[in-house]
Amino acid sequence: MALAPDDSPGLLLWRTTLRWQRAIAAALAPFDLTHVQFVLLASTEWLNRHGELPNQLAVATFADTDVKMTSQVVRKLEEKGLLVREPDPADSRARLLRVTDQGADLARRAVEEVERADAEFFRAVPDTAGLVTVLRQLAGGQP
Repeated sequence: MALAPDDSPGLLLWRTTLRWQRAIAAALAPFDLTHVQFVLLASTEWLNRHGELPNQLAVATFADTDVKMTSQVVRKLEEKGLLVREPDPADSRARLLRVTDQGADLARRAVEEVERADAEFFRAVPDTAGLVTVLRQLAGGQP
């Protein structure tokens, strides 16, 4: 027997995800960043800040994004002056990613705004830590 729409976890997750994505898109609009641009810029900035100079594959793996799409978005971020792609001395085919000062500043400000939007979106959740545990499990990570 099929579940009623309001009893389907998949449909509810879909609806929730769409509402959350709209909230994040609105938070990022003043920064002229799409959600995926933000994720890749913030991921690269985080990796850089923690001593890594990742290539595009490493950033795609870290952010769990499609490699080909990551390459296209990274090019756009480079056009905007937010990061640079430098040749990898160990692999002439690879490019290492370094966030520019402008990109790092934008990433930090955008992260603050996204965190505010997340806090507002999830404020009705009585056990945010429990939700994070469940989401981590669903995402394939460890509890």
